[in-house]
Amino acid sequence: MSQQEGEESDRKKYEFRKVIEELDDYEGSGTQLVTIYVPEDRQISDVVAHVTQEHSEASNIKSKQTRTNVQDALTSIKDRLRYYKNPPENGMVLFSGAVDSGGGQTDMVTKVLEGPPQPVESFRYHCDSAFLTEPLEHMLADKGLYGLVVLDRREANVGWLRGKRVEPVKSASSLVPGKQRKGGQSAQRFARLRLEAIDNFYQEVAEMANDLFVPERHDLQGVLVGGPSPTKDEFLDGDYLHHELQDKVLGKFDVAYTDESGLYDLVDAAEDVLADAEIMEDKELMQDFFKQLHDGNKATYGFEPTRENLVMGSVETLLISEDLRKDVVTYDCGGTDEYELIDSRKNTPTHTCDDGTEVEAEGREDAIEFLINIAEQRGTETKFISTDFEKGDQLYNAFGGIAGLLRYSTGV
Repeated sequence: MSQQEGEESDRKKYEFRKVIEELDDYEGSGTQLVTIYVPEDRQISDVVAHVTQEHSEASNIKSKQTRTNVQDALTSIKDRLRYYKNPPENGMVLFSGAVDSGGGQTDMVTKVLEGPPQPVESFRYHCDSAFLTEPLEHMLADKGLYGLVVLDRREANVGWLRGKRVEPVKSASSLVPGKQRKGGQSAQRFARLRLEAIDNFYQEVAEMANDLFVPERHDLQGVLVGGPSPTKDEFLDGDYLHHELQDKVLGKFDVAYTDESGLYDLVDAAEDVLADAEIMEDKELMQDFFKQLHDGNKATYGFEPTRENLVMGSVETLLISEDLRKDVVTYDCGGTDEYELIDSRKNTPTHTCDDGTEVEAEGREDAIEFLINIAEQRGTETKFISTDFEKGDQLYNAFGGIAGLLRYSTGV
């Protein structure tokens, strides 16, 4: 995938994610919110026929309000379908229904999402008190699935690396005695009991891993094992794992901790193996950002400094937190635009210009769309950064979710 294709894909995912979040906030009174998933190979005429049939059957709904709302939603969907000769590539998803707007009032909402990130697999009609967005959320889930195991002779933790997200799942503590035997036991007997306890613990860890990883083995891209020597070596050399998992082991790595934090350390230690994994790209970008922030002069952060650098064309890579949900409000202050960054859920405020004049807003736009539009005009690459690792979380919480790596120092 080219850089341009990758950026377009990231932007499309963001746009879909934003719509899904909006749809998830809607509620209907009763089963009156309609969702229809249409695969690419489905004839539009078939979909229209199905909607017409559902409209007819809705006349049997006892509640007059629910009956009217469902039929209105189906009519709205049918009207939208008239604009299509065939479904777009990857299919489409239609949402329509009367959503609660407060005070006992409702608003009719109709949305069409064309060309989702992955193909719609089958036709699906769904009518409920909420829109059906779960299949779309699954399409947007981070790709790349790795099994993680960290262990020593005292404890073990097992979990996932899903795209950029480390997910601790299972843990175990061992009953392996220390190296010093209790009084009255022969050294030979103590050693035998200790080896049995170690073997039992390795079997327990393998059972945790097998139970978690084997059902996902067809999607599993690899297994990483970490811990001190000789523990991880004994575990792997003893063939405790299911044979299909054993074949997927990408490597064993020295990790000092075997609690949940050890899973994160394992991902860091396996950086070379995971060079193609999404989380590594995010980490490298944030490492570059912090290096420039502390030791160099080619980093910017915060909305206004980053915007100014973007306009100058000095930003090489725009870094935006995946969790950023802000709007940019534009104000005309005597022929000069001034901006405010506000929570997307808040009302538009008035603004006091630098000269003290109070003015109303001239425009309001999603902050990510605002910044990306400038970036595209200046040939700047845009990267969305996950909050599922420490420095990604810092970008969102400490730097406002907006930063950039510069081509040259500007002093802004």
